[in-house]
Amino acid sequence: MKGRLLEENFLQEPVFFEEIFCEILHIILPALSSKLPRWTVFGIDIFTKRWYSTCVTLTTGTEGGMTLVTLGLLTFSDPRPTAYEEMLPVNLEFQSRLVEALEQTGQVRVLVGEKVIQTPQEAKTEVERLDRMGVDGVIFHFAGWSFPHLATIAARNSPSPVLLVASFNPRYPGLIGMIASGASLDQVGIRHGRVWGDPEDPEIVARILRFGRAARAVRRLRGQTCGLLGGRSMGMYVGTADTAQWQSLFGVDLEHVDQFEIVRRSQEIPEDQVQKALDWFKEKVGHIHWDGKSLTEEKLKLQIRSYYATKDIMKEKGLDFVAVKCQPELSDAFVTQCLSQAFLNDPYDMDGPKAPTVCACEADLDGALTMQILKLMTEQPVLFYDLRHYDAKDDVYVFSNCGSMATFYAARSCNPEENLKRVSFYPQTPFYYPGGGAAVQYMAAPGKATFARLARKGGKYWMVIFAGEFVEQPVEKLKEASPEWPQAFVRLRVSPQTLIETLGSNHLHTVAGNHVDCLVEFCSMVGVEARVLG
Repeated sequence: MKGRLLEENFLQEPVFFEEIFCEILHIILPALSSKLPRWTVFGIDIFTKRWYSTCVTLTTGTEGGMTLVTLGLLTFSDPRPTAYEEMLPVNLEFQSRLVEALEQTGQVRVLVGEKVIQTPQEAKTEVERLDRMGVDGVIFHFAGWSFPHLATIAARNSPSPVLLVASFNPRYPGLIGMIASGASLDQVGIRHGRVWGDPEDPEIVARILRFGRAARAVRRLRGQTCGLLGGRSMGMYVGTADTAQWQSLFGVDLEHVDQFEIVRRSQEIPEDQVQKALDWFKEKVGHIHWDGKSLTEEKLKLQIRSYYATKDIMKEKGLDFVAVKCQPELSDAFVTQCLSQAFLNDPYDMDGPKAPTVCACEADLDGALTMQILKLMTEQPVLFYDLRHYDAKDDVYVFSNCGSMATFYAARSCNPEENLKRVSFYPQTPFYYPGGGAAVQYMAAPGKATFARLARKGGKYWMVIFAGEFVEQPVEKLKEASPEWPQAFVRLRVSPQTLIETLGSNHLHTVAGNHVDCLVEFCSMVGVEARVLG
């Protein structure tokens, strides 16, 4: 059995100290019932002063597991005293069945309300209590009729996404209660989802899990800060963003930092730290193609210094993810930032395992935001690249970046040795990048993947989403594009003409696995149109 160390998962909302020990039990007990061993440990980050949980899961496949999604669950009842008492055992039975079905997946923990909701006061109090406990989303459960104003009050007081679930129970009007409550939420403009069926139905459980993963991305994205290191790169409108629009739609702030800070801080990185990193690359990377000009030890050291400088900037300013301009100032007169963009996005670096940190190339803010959504949803490294070419003869699309992609995708392993032995460092293309440095080159390993990109048309956001599969090609095929750059060869169920006509950016972003439905769910939660291709 192969072991995978999953990243640190920082809770985006404060957890009250008196609830911590209770919360530990809520995490550990459901996990013990799963088929895979999982250990969960609480701690506090000394820089952000936030509680976090670190999960370690042993898995047998490359897809692996994720840290648990946390869902709150409130059951709503008919508030009339006789009806409430009559329905209480029915409500509790279906509530228990739903909780058990969800927690048996080993992917979610459920925090249940202390009361079956009967009054407006309970609706408000219970949803606020769940919020303090750090839930990612809330399930409003119906096994019978409920007065719709109860769910409306609860939803109005919940900062988390809401999913209405009616248990399959024809003897009692739970479906009617859910529809009536959902219609009331529509009336007041509260977005929500609806699910109806048997609690043990695998499709129902899968639908709720998709909601949970999307809700986690929505909830944890709120309050985050993206760092823009530099300004607009190479005249690309698609890389810019409206700070107010980001805050309104996604709850994300934008902090601008001049990229000269990378240059200045790089001079302050200790030489022994740089040398240790250089030795690590020499040992782990499959081949380094030194040329004495664009790629020398000094150039690679400068890229290492840039990497540590960028990490220092993020730590000092509390940045959750970044977009770095690089071109043309740094790529012309300093050194390319390809090493930073590859290894920030990786689940490891020269100093050991770490959480992937989204870093987008060419100051692409909407690209960085798309990547952060994918990362929060899946807890995996995310790729940044361009649609380079379509080869009709082999029916493969070529996606490539100008020098950096997370090396995780060289073999899809959390073991850096497995990935890096398939990676080569090539001298950067001199006529594009006279500043020089290493391009992090490899061919992406085979496997399923999800592609996404946020874009704007007439100032309104939308997201293109499609599934694909990385396929292996002969090494010689790398030479057909830019052989010194990393490339992914992809098969899609989308025609080249449809894809080209649809895309709202030359940049796209990819994560392992199929998460199309989760992304559609996310878009529904934030009010962004989802366009699924294929």
